[in-house]
Amino acid sequence: MTTDERTPGTGDDLLAREIAIEQAHVDRVYAELVKAGRRAELVAVEGLSRGRTDRTGDVRDEEITGLFERDALMFNASRRRHALDRQYEGLVFGRLDLDHADGSTGEDREARYIGRLGVRDDEYEPLVIDWRAPAAAPFYRATPVEPLGVLRRRVLRCLGERVVGLEDDLMVAEAPDDLVVLGEGALLAALGRSRSGRMRDIVATIQAHQDEAIRAPARGVTFITGGPGTGKTVVALHRAAYLLYSDRRRFEGGGILVVGPSAAYTAYIERVLPSLGEDSVTLRSVGDVVESITTARLDPPDVARLKGSLAIRRVLARASRDAIPGAPTQLRTFIAGRPIHLTSRDLDRVRSQVLRRQQRNASGPALEQALAEAAWRQVHEGEKADFLEAFAASREVESFLRTWGRGVDPREVLLWLGDPERARSYCAGVFEPAQADALSASVRAAVSASSWSVADAALVDDLAARLGPIRVEKEERGFYEVDELDDALGEVSELGHATSARTGRRLGQTSHGTPTGMDALLRTPMEPPSEYAHVLVDEAQDLSPMQWRMIGRRGRWASWTVVGDAAQASWPDAAEADAARDEAFGSLPRRSFHMSTNYRNAREIFEHAARVITAVMPDADIPDAVRESGVDPIDEVVGAARLVEETRAAVETLRSEVEGAIAVVAPAAWRSALADLDEGETRPDARVSVVDPLSTKGLEYDATVVVDPDEIVAESPGGARVLYVVLTRAAHRMIVLRP
Repeated sequence: MTTDERTPGTGDDLLAREIAIEQAHVDRVYAELVKAGRRAELVAVEGLSRGRTDRTGDVRDEEITGLFERDALMFNASRRRHALDRQYEGLVFGRLDLDHADGSTGEDREARYIGRLGVRDDEYEPLVIDWRAPAAAPFYRATPVEPLGVLRRRVLRCLGERVVGLEDDLMVAEAPDDLVVLGEGALLAALGRSRSGRMRDIVATIQAHQDEAIRAPARGVTFITGGPGTGKTVVALHRAAYLLYSDRRRFEGGGILVVGPSAAYTAYIERVLPSLGEDSVTLRSVGDVVESITTARLDPPDVARLKGSLAIRRVLARASRDAIPGAPTQLRTFIAGRPIHLTSRDLDRVRSQVLRRQQRNASGPALEQALAEAAWRQVHEGEKADFLEAFAASREVESFLRTWGRGVDPREVLLWLGDPERARSYCAGVFEPAQADALSASVRAAVSASSWSVADAALVDDLAARLGPIRVEKEERGFYEVDELDDALGEVSELGHATSARTGRRLGQTSHGTPTGMDALLRTPMEPPSEYAHVLVDEAQDLSPMQWRMIGRRGRWASWTVVGDAAQASWPDAAEADAARDEAFGSLPRRSFHMSTNYRNAREIFEHAARVITAVMPDADIPDAVRESGVDPIDEVVGAARLVEETRAAVETLRSEVEGAIAVVAPAAWRSALADLDEGETRPDARVSVVDPLSTKGLEYDATVVVDPDEIVAESPGGARVLYVVLTRAAHRMIVLRP
């Protein structure tokens, strides 16, 4: 039976009538929201009044209590107003019509509205149920096979406070005659909409298998796997919102960390969680996880692989125990009238013995004691206690220790690898000499660029764990006034990023005191790693072993959500990365949810991409694409001479075919020639962006132009797997151009 047969009137009349019905309820909800805002303001006023006092002397206990109550009321009122203010966009998005055993029909049948925030009327009756509440679960879990008492699931599409569209899913074979059913289904309607520059939440169209992953128990590790376009990321983000709702004390107090592959990714998803009612989540790209480092700069693939492997830990261990560049190489002094001479070998022996047992930045007293014992062995006259006391009181010894035994910043130690001789020494037996030279050159490149690389962040974090916290002031941190490092970093010195002790200036400053490369790398204070109650890692297959260890230090007591697909990996050694990942998880219980339906790509586009990956990975996880566009992707050879011109023409073609975002994905060899196609983020009507292949991770567009796919494979650490990612970014149209 069709809608028209059940209910008189045309389809347009039915839609208008149903929209009017839903609009009346939405108007009531927003009216209640205004009243709730006023109540929050009254609470704030009440809180302010409780903290007032005319006393100028000592404050009594009851006045302290009043101040505390004021602060608590003001905080909660402000938080409630903030929650209310940000819910005006699509607050009500769903409705359930429930079947009851008493056979109730029409107005007597229960209609349950679902939204981003729970709202009640003056009688405390629910007008909207928070999507995370148990009562809202049937909205996501009901299916025609298992309707869970649901007759009709309706999705309300709203623009601000105005209802502009409705989509219904019928959950029973025969609907009651008075129940109107509209549209082709909420999910397919959502799939057809254009992409913008930010990820949409899917809270109105979550499917049953996705909802199971979202509402899985908090404890342990939850893996969400699946091929491209299966909704893994948005499911994981909705899971974060659900955890905050279900156990707010734990997860809001301990915090949730979301780690993504790039700054472009975090910018893309930043709107999702606030739109779901949560803004207490920390979003970080892999280059931003370490508190003192923010970077998006990438090393060449061969260097990134060296820095990401566990073998680099042996290199860092040697560096962390080495002598500070420019520190004294001997100690000559008089103690209690007796001459003392500790040679370079003596000093190395003392340092080695102490640092085998203690973190360097906590070893000051032990180093002083070991030096005193070494000096006493040279003298062996008089009372030992008197000698040791005189040694500790010596100003010359104090001055020596201030340089030779001072604390070191972990970033400072990493800079020591900029000296090629030191780098080869640290890498001996671990990496080949050419690899040691490449590591050294990458450190000098960081100084020249005034920016660490993404891979460097994990190395700094490892060194920080080895060295322990440094408790010196900024003026003492990480600067050198010695010829040794000036000579070792001669190339950098020529660029003005290093200086000599003879000039009296610190490294990292020009003659005018302007910060340069090295100062930029060191000036932000090092902070201990923050720890979180829950850690969500997206594109987990791309993390190196060292990056897993870095993130693991922030989740020692956390539960985890891990999202990934091996076929899209850019990190080449999956076994080593899995071992580091499992070490981070420890003995936590694990569960997995597999997403098998591709909601993003038109079938024609995804089949093209699938052929690329199955040629190199026959066992790749290939999802089923559920939507067809009727338009095959274009893949043609245009020649190198015409590649730029044809790319411009392809962009213009796609402008006329899609309404949303268009990406030109190009390897490094072509990006500068195509840079002017990028419309940036400042234009309100910007639609076209030029993107490097690795930065497309986790993103999606209405259409893409893929430039020189063979070069993408050649330049990428993941080879064909990275090209597979690129070929699965387009929802509706794709053009591939080959030179």
